[in-house]
Amino acid sequence: MSRSNTALSTEEILRQRGSAAGLRRGYIELLFRLIFIAAAAWLVLNYGFAILSASGNEMFPAVKDGDLVIAYRLQKDYYQNDPVVYSHEGEKRIGRVVAGEGDVVQITESGALIVNGTTQSGEIYFATYPREDGGTELRVPENSFYILGDYRTNSTDSRDFGAVSADDLIGKVITVMRRRGI
Repeated sequence: MSRSNTALSTEEILRQRGSAAGLRRGYIELLFRLIFIAAAAWLVLNYGFAILSASGNEMFPAVKDGDLVIAYRLQKDYYQNDPVVYSHEGEKRIGRVVAGEGDVVQITESGALIVNGTTQSGEIYFATYPREDGGTELRVPENSFYILGDYRTNSTDSRDFGAVSADDLIGKVITVMRRRGI
């Protein structure tokens, strides 16, 4: 009888060890899956999208100070009126494309923005005045964009530093989330 009790206890011990090993294996698989998901999320967020907090009111009323802006980095074609995130002197900015390469931009003393002979209006509430030291007419260089803020009387944009190189464009704004009061 002691022999069958020993056999049962050995079987029971082996079953418990197998169960513990299976549980360990399950935890290790879960850990690898979590690492894979975290790495995939990091790649998508760093190379597919740009997320930044708007500072200042250069794009008011479309984007307000403190809003969270999400831009799609893989965008290759930018068109007139596209809101974009771009880099100027290491600082990320938000603006609106008003003209592309080869377009002629003219800003009149009365505050009109003229691109290729056509007055631009749209949903911009503020007049576009030329800067005192800047020219009022410019042909946008190759591989560049002329970018202005929506709050034209209170923004630093292509009127101040010229056309923005396509290499400095980070992405096209796809959504804005209001963060005020959170």
